[in-house]
Amino acid sequence: MKAEPSAQLRLLELQEVDSLVDQLRHQRANPPQAEEIATLTARRTETQGWIRDQQIAVDDLTTAQEQADRDVEQVKARRKRDQDRIDAGLVGNPKDLERMQHELESLERRITTLEDEELEVMERLEEAQTGLNRLRSDLDELEQRLTALVTEREQETGALDERIAEAAERRSPIAEVIPADLLALYEKLRGTRNGVGAALLRARRCGGCMLTLDAAEIAAIRGRAADDVVRCEECSRILVRNEESGL
Repeated sequence: MKAEPSAQLRLLELQEVDSLVDQLRHQRANPPQAEEIATLTARRTETQGWIRDQQIAVDDLTTAQEQADRDVEQVKARRKRDQDRIDAGLVGNPKDLERMQHELESLERRITTLEDEELEVMERLEEAQTGLNRLRSDLDELEQRLTALVTEREQETGALDERIAEAAERRSPIAEVIPADLLALYEKLRGTRNGVGAALLRARRCGGCMLTLDAAEIAAIRGRAADDVVRCEECSRILVRNEESGL
């Protein structure tokens, strides 16, 4: 394949732009915030699960406390009713009076037991509510950090998109002046050589694979016409020659 030396030199400009675009696209696909976002997202999901479980515990204990309150009030109402009957002198039979006094004592003990149970439920509810509040606070912090990271990532992604677009604008006029067959070869090599299709031969070293050419290879290249398209024997990339090539 033949191509004017000036067209071959433009390949280096094109390669510089394409390498920049590849780098920018890699940065876009692998933002520095990605790992922390993934970690925090997993923690958020886990925390949301804990909150659901803790909310169920709080709801159950709230129901238990309400029931305990009703139980205490019910027994207290019964005690008051019996005490009011005694105080009003409505119980004239000594045996009935004695029975009711024993019942009042039993109700007092029952009230004490129920109030102790009520207090225990209240303490458990307070502890569960404190845990729920702590989890919600943790979730709020996670959400705030995630929001900040996502915003930061989107801003950086936007900036990268602008730079990629700018590079694409620079690429078009360069690619237009390169012969179609040379451009096609360059694109094919880029697809199979880690994005590098053309490299400068500098100081007898291939800028693609970074290997130094031996004397026989240098002699062969030195004997080629200026418009010959030279390929590296090691990596097959297009070798572009200039005054730095050491020929």
